[in-house]
Amino acid sequence: MVSTPDGHQAGSATHDVTNQAPPLTPYDASDDTALLEGLRREGAGWAEEDLRRLGRQAGSTQVREWADLANRHEPELRTHDRYGNRVDEVEFHPSWHHLMRTAVAEGLAASPWADDRPGAHVARTAGGLVWGHTEAGHGCPTSMTYAAVPALRTQPELAKIYEPLLTSREYDPVLREPTEKRGLLAGMGMTEKQGGSDVRTNTTTATPTAEPGVYTLRGHKWFTSAPMCDVFLVLAQAPGGLSCFLVPRVLPDGTRNTFRIQRLKDKLGNRSNASSEPEFDGTVAWLVGPEGQGVKTIIEMVNCTRLDCVMMSAALMRTTLVEAGHHARHRSAFGARLVDQPLMRNVLADLALESEAATTLTLRLAGAADRAIRGDEGEAAFRRIATAVGKYWVTKRGPAFTAEALECLGGNGYVEDSGMPRHYREAPLLSIWEGSGNVNALDVLRALSREPGTAEALFGELDLARGADARLDGAVTRLRADLSEASQTTARRLVEQMALTLQASLLVRHAPPAVADAFCATRLGGDWGHAFGTLPRTAGLDAIVERALPGGGTGAGAG
Repeated sequence: MVSTPDGHQAGSATHDVTNQAPPLTPYDASDDTALLEGLRREGAGWAEEDLRRLGRQAGSTQVREWADLANRHEPELRTHDRYGNRVDEVEFHPSWHHLMRTAVAEGLAASPWADDRPGAHVARTAGGLVWGHTEAGHGCPTSMTYAAVPALRTQPELAKIYEPLLTSREYDPVLREPTEKRGLLAGMGMTEKQGGSDVRTNTTTATPTAEPGVYTLRGHKWFTSAPMCDVFLVLAQAPGGLSCFLVPRVLPDGTRNTFRIQRLKDKLGNRSNASSEPEFDGTVAWLVGPEGQGVKTIIEMVNCTRLDCVMMSAALMRTTLVEAGHHARHRSAFGARLVDQPLMRNVLADLALESEAATTLTLRLAGAADRAIRGDEGEAAFRRIATAVGKYWVTKRGPAFTAEALECLGGNGYVEDSGMPRHYREAPLLSIWEGSGNVNALDVLRALSREPGTAEALFGELDLARGADARLDGAVTRLRADLSEASQTTARRLVEQMALTLQASLLVRHAPPAVADAFCATRLGGDWGHAFGTLPRTAGLDAIVERALPGGGTGAGAG
């Protein structure tokens, strides 16, 4: 091959790669100071060693490849076998099963319900924040399995059979009679085409059989995720009103229950996970909870899945922040690395504030859930309102956050190979599932009007930071005044105020001064623009970025 005067071989010089960030992997997804501090603070410090091990695995090259393959090779519906028999099975790429097997084994499904240690539910949430660095789709079946247990406990005879299998750490994907399996996964079928979140308008009917507690269902569900699960909690209209039922895919005698999957949804994101429209026609189901109490039966389940939506949004924020910071450390423009340029540093610091606030709130909600489950009534009241507040706000911030983090990579972030487009497509989902923004805002109003103790619990939490920051004190005073004029029209504004004051109070109490001061100055004090990267010149950008990015905020080899 001919060499050019400058020594390059002809035909290869244009292929030299310079000024590009090296691969992020392998990295430690648990290398997050705010996460580890929150884990200890909320009573699960005993899980730190396992969390760090999981973090290294989540950031490994192999697991990142699993995540990519599970999304490139989407699930496929097989309605019939070669002989024409109805089978209604969904086939997944092996990488999906690798991710699921790890998640279940690491206790990210329902195993905390079988763990008596205080902080078990916090440890699971922290694990989700770390394992969420992989991909979000397989978090859906693990979340629903986790949430199904408290609902199932309203029917002790069913819980006795199914709970030990739902809380198992064994992933057993083969479809067969549930009690013959090593572990089970649970799905949910609530929404229908005519109502969506308004589940009381469901038209699926439940007809009692001669056997007590056993019904047959007839109807069509509009959005049932993870149809490959073993059992489903389903809402249907019984003679006594809207009720909750357990529907197994395979009946106790080993025959297939009628669960006709009409199609899989073609979704914006979450594409590794199958979401479906199943049809019930003579489908055998067992009553869970009293007839007519379907919504009451599933309310604890909703608390669990809403927390997981907050968790996954916080995980997406952290993941994309790490990606953006890694790129900025290694990419140079206009004579300096991006991370050292003041304007990019402002953007990264602003994103870091949002991410830490989301992570800290998520772990506080997990702590409240753990203590409420163990009988703490004050924490139960706080959880009731704060989970809806967090679900509204953190998931709302996700899309704007991921878009800004993607932009930090420029055109590199807009191509699929970077992984950022997948994160961006995922972000809006978490605000939609388990009640959209309006549904959660209205739920906050409902809690305030029907459960007065929830407001007292929220302000009790806020008062723990009283006197530490004048801007926070002023925000709490305004919030108290605004509660007296709460209405549907202003519900979103009110819930936003609640979320920001709650996040600020947590940061004032637990974060370094630079983080707390910048958050209060911008989110409460108004010294902020309308986009990320508009922190005031007085903000301690260096301290914020150093705290947020793995290995510190500077250094060409960091990351």
